[in-house]
Amino acid sequence: MPTPRAGQRARSRSAAGLPAVTAKKVVDAAVKLTVERGLENWTLRQLAAAIGAYPAVVYHHVGDRDAVVCAVLDRVVGQLRLPDENLEWQEWFVQLLTGLREVLRKHPGTARRMASFGPSVAAATPTLDRGVRMLLDAGFGDESALAYTMLTTTACQYVALEDDRDCSLGLRLDNTEEYASYHDREDLPGMAAHGRVMQELLADPEAAAGYHPQLFDFAIRSCLDGLTCRLARLRD
Repeated sequence: MPTPRAGQRARSRSAAGLPAVTAKKVVDAAVKLTVERGLENWTLRQLAAAIGAYPAVVYHHVGDRDAVVCAVLDRVVGQLRLPDENLEWQEWFVQLLTGLREVLRKHPGTARRMASFGPSVAAATPTLDRGVRMLLDAGFGDESALAYTMLTTTACQYVALEDDRDCSLGLRLDNTEEYASYHDREDLPGMAAHGRVMQELLADPEAAAGYHPQLFDFAIRSCLDGLTCRLARLRD
């Protein structure tokens, strides 16, 4: 959108035949940029250009970049669907966090923001209230909020790891190859065991594609196993 010259009045968007800018359209465009580039890889100026407006228009309707980022995060969290509350609490969280991973992975960079700050209270309330209530009903008592935070933060951190590794594919491949070279080291059995896993990932694209989902599931289920043991101790 051209900058008006000195002494020249800016034409209104309607007079220029342009659609009105709304807060929803600003956030829509920010979400689209996040899907395409990642949350940290677009500027407010680029966002303004995407809606055919000046940065001041974004400020007017939503706020500064941090405010837009918060709105994007709320929109992303709003895509999460809560599992059936009749499930056992462990399976409820498996389904919740697996769905969370799918949503966050479609919006690179949002997982790190989620792990650090979380969404707004309004956006978090449906999931947080149901999740903590599941843990209260299971018997975690005063530890319910801690257990919920541990589970959701762990999930977000593992997704953030995936996002980061996607941005450094060359380094990731180099490291994998180096680790794989230890696959037959009898003097280092631990490194050899890890090396064989890395060797398999290099040889099998399907295994490589499934590695992080498998790691995520292992981490979540291990946390839940730990909480199950903790619950048994609380009941004793």
